[in-house]
Amino acid sequence: MPKSANKPRKRSREEATHYALGARIRTAILTILNDGPASHSELAKLTGLGVSAIGHHIQELVDSGSIELAVVVQVRNQNVHVYRAIKRAYTSDEEAEEASSEENNEVAAFILQGFTAEALCALWAGKLDAHGRRVKMSWDTFRVNPQTREKIHEEQLESWERIVKLACEGVNSLAESGEEGVSVVMGSFGFERSRDPRTPYPLEVKAD
Repeated sequence: MPKSANKPRKRSREEATHYALGARIRTAILTILNDGPASHSELAKLTGLGVSAIGHHIQELVDSGSIELAVVVQVRNQNVHVYRAIKRAYTSDEEAEEASSEENNEVAAFILQGFTAEALCALWAGKLDAHGRRVKMSWDTFRVNPQTREKIHEEQLESWERIVKLACEGVNSLAESGEEGVSVVMGSFGFERSRDPRTPYPLEVKAD
């Protein structure tokens, strides 16, 4: 039997995103790398896991294409592997129109991977407790006509542009004041559901 017959099938982008978010240690790795490149030993230290124990998770994330090996450097005659996140951020409507469906789905998968990892780790760290913190989270499903959907889309674009502008002003302010500041996560989502809504089961049954 050829050796290639026993080779595991590579995960699709959707499967890789699900796998990356399927364990606390992997979500922690993702959030650490969202700050920038980190070495194997640094990832072990920051997650509290041993170098050998974390190696499997790192390799699986690399093999799935969720993170990548950035560089291998020589330190005291030893190879130090440095990894980085694969980030796909904001895409304009024009860029999305020119891209293929596969490319757009890949961008969406990486955005969901990065944002969800941050949200889960913040939840586990108690950072989503709105008491005494500026936490804003909400979601819902709506059934709208195409015209309303377009208006909502435009509102999201304008809102995100204002947020990015405010964030840039905040970075400049911190640089001038020397304050440490606080690291926050912002996101904006709006998309068509995977299926049509169903008729809910009636909770109130009328007597005969």
